[in-house]
Amino acid sequence: MELIRFNLIGLIILVVAIIANFFASQLGLKTWYDFLNNWGNGEALRVKDGLWLFIFYPLILGGSAQLGNMIWKHLF
Repeated sequence: MELIRFNLIGLIILVVAIIANFFASQLGLKTWYDFLNNWGNGEALRVKDGLWLFIFYPLILGGSAQLGNMIWKHLF
């Protein structure tokens, strides 16, 4: 049963991450893919990209894990 719980939470995190990355690219923010591909080329990270990648994106993903836990508790 625990494996099903982890799978549900993982799927919710995945869906939220895809949606968050879509909106980030629409807003002109760097995604982790963009950041890692430009890692060594000397391109500076803008403040808004840094805030997105290191503050807001992890908060969103953590919140999606909490959402998965809440959904699990209501289902079972």
